[in-house]
Amino acid sequence: MKLLPEQESVWDYPRPPAIESIDWPLKVEHAGHVLAETTAGVRVLETSHPPCFYFPEADVDFRYLEPSQTRTFCEWKGQARYWHLRIGDQLIHDVCWAYPDPTDARLSARVSFYAGRVEACYVAGERIRPQEGDFYGGWITSWVKGPFKGGPGTRGW
Repeated sequence: MKLLPEQESVWDYPRPPAIESIDWPLKVEHAGHVLAETTAGVRVLETSHPPCFYFPEADVDFRYLEPSQTRTFCEWKGQARYWHLRIGDQLIHDVCWAYPDPTDARLSARVSFYAGRVEACYVAGERIRPQEGDFYGGWITSWVKGPFKGGPGTRGW
């Protein structure tokens, strides 16, 4: 198992981003359901952003996800597609995304979740804090230090 970092600064992450395979336990939960859980994750490390964690599609429970019409484009990763989360009468728009044809094959068949749109996300048992804002999907752990892009006034950094 790859050891967890003692401390990282998002300002030491590269641009273009680095993509790193990890075997740390990752989990996403909402309304009493585990939406995704894996020990075969990938994290994307990009300057000024907390890491985004990606789950193999096989480790995502798609029973609660509905395709969205939303599409975005990242110069480093390609075009993303999104899913809404529906549990009972609750609908949360664009809760997760994937790159159907990513520029880097390590992101193929992988899904990432906005931590701020679900009840809880975990990295190696630690409940994370979501990155501020409504555009970026980083997960903030105790060992990742900012300041982070995403909050008010930081979108143009």
